[in-house]
Amino acid sequence: MDATVPPQPSFFSRERTIASPTFNRWLAPPAALAIHLCIGMAYGFSVFWLPLSRLVGGAQPKECPADLGFFSTIVATDCDWKISMLGWTFTLFFVLLGSSAAIFGHWLETAGPRKAGLAAAFCWCGGLLISALGVHLHQIWMLWLGSGVIGGVGLGLGYISPVSTLIKWFPDRRGLATGLAIMGFGGGAMIGAPLADKLMGFFATPASPGVWQTFVALAAIYFVFMVSGALGYRVPPDGWAPAGWTPPAAAANAMVTHRHVHLDVAWKTPQFWLLWGVLCLNVSAGIGVLGMASPMLQEVFGGKLIGVDLGFDALDADQKKQIAAIAAGFTGLLSLCNIGGRIGWASASDFLGRKGAYAIFFVLGLLLYAAVPFAAKGGVVFLFVLLFSVIITMYGGGFATIPAYLADIFGTHYVGAIHGRLLTAWSTAGVLGPVLVNYIREYQLSIGVPREAAYNQTMYVLAGLLLAGLACNLLVGPVAEKYYMSDEEVAAGKKTSVAAVKQEEKEPHADFEDYVEEALEPDDDPPAPVAPRASPAGVSPVLMLSWIAVGVPLLWGISMTVLKALALFK
Repeated sequence: MDATVPPQPSFFSRERTIASPTFNRWLAPPAALAIHLCIGMAYGFSVFWLPLSRLVGGAQPKECPADLGFFSTIVATDCDWKISMLGWTFTLFFVLLGSSAAIFGHWLETAGPRKAGLAAAFCWCGGLLISALGVHLHQIWMLWLGSGVIGGVGLGLGYISPVSTLIKWFPDRRGLATGLAIMGFGGGAMIGAPLADKLMGFFATPASPGVWQTFVALAAIYFVFMVSGALGYRVPPDGWAPAGWTPPAAAANAMVTHRHVHLDVAWKTPQFWLLWGVLCLNVSAGIGVLGMASPMLQEVFGGKLIGVDLGFDALDADQKKQIAAIAAGFTGLLSLCNIGGRIGWASASDFLGRKGAYAIFFVLGLLLYAAVPFAAKGGVVFLFVLLFSVIITMYGGGFATIPAYLADIFGTHYVGAIHGRLLTAWSTAGVLGPVLVNYIREYQLSIGVPREAAYNQTMYVLAGLLLAGLACNLLVGPVAEKYYMSDEEVAAGKKTSVAAVKQEEKEPHADFEDYVEEALEPDDDPPAPVAPRASPAGVSPVLMLSWIAVGVPLLWGISMTVLKALALFK
């Protein structure tokens, strides 16, 4: 055997995911959606809280003794869990999502999306299996460990795995590309929550609500989809570009750079921390409202939702059930607005510009939050619902636009890893937003403010957050020259030559066969420039099947949500 022949890269390596000449770039979004629609179930986990709080006592939950210590409570098998304890799973989801995305982001850029997607599948689905065992043994710490910690790591890996890939496949439509993928995370609960409800109904017995069996079934279903998505990932060669697209000419003060900032340098720039503030403040305002959407509508309008001129406290049990059903429709409507905003606003940012899109989020959002108390005071349900519907589209749009914003400012070479570190802003917002909304509401009620007016001050505080976010966004500008990587640093990172890097900026690679052959050979000689060539267009059976595989479940979830939302307008 010739000793000079280089070892072939493993199936899971990034080199083995370089696309073939027949690959259509529109196959990349369904691969991303297959993963995001599964991990997006994190938003829908509240569907399990009520049945999990009644595992021992059934219809009448059996409370643990008041003098039972914390560690004794989490291993007790003869009393029920409180919903407040179960809620820690939700908190762990988003704390671990942000922290794991920050920790593993650099690894993802070097390992490639296939490894990251598979790791996400094993963590998320394996976490569900551990949770199933925890429910079966009645050990809540296993639920926290399985879904909260291990599953949270899966969330982080799965969330950022397609970002860098999609941005590189769609340099002409960065916002659309990231919006398509991240839309799936917002829509995952619309599929997972009703599916989990139906599965629990199927597995339920007089002795069990069917939760652990549902966890196992979901783990199996999600594993198939997530592995399929991970194996479906393909990356373009560095510098690939769509046919007929020419990168805009670089300008000294342009908000879209053609160069790259290293991951270890990006977080030291003022732009990184300004964008961290932009995301944190936008998400804090939106997530606080999402978390309290149902009780807010019920407490603000009370009996007016069912044509009765009574406050919330004056309603009887049956009337409260009726308005709870209407509030569930409101929550469903906000979910639709969330995913609609992700694809709509992110796509719009391709011509508005990322800075312009965020300016709209903050200015319009500030005005809408300030208008909410007036809609509530006037008793105009339709206007109240409309205001929050628009607000939540911008909440979702903020998530989907930020990866493209980062690519514009820092370049595409490390954008996935930089995005991972920026997601710590989401973890912070996941605590800040709900705490502000909940504690301001409780304080207002404690000083005698009527329930229907208890959220007024909260809306003004959230408007203040958006004003601060607007200031951060306005201060974002191009990165200083000293932060950019040199051609030698980029070449070293890509294991290519400086001449190739310079040529790539002018004329992207596209001859896949030559490029792959060069990539797998020893780098003794610099690669010669090749003529650009784009991936083929047109609709193939594989392309159609890929979109059907993710589109049908998404449409089913949307239809279920629409049916619930219709109760709001009956």
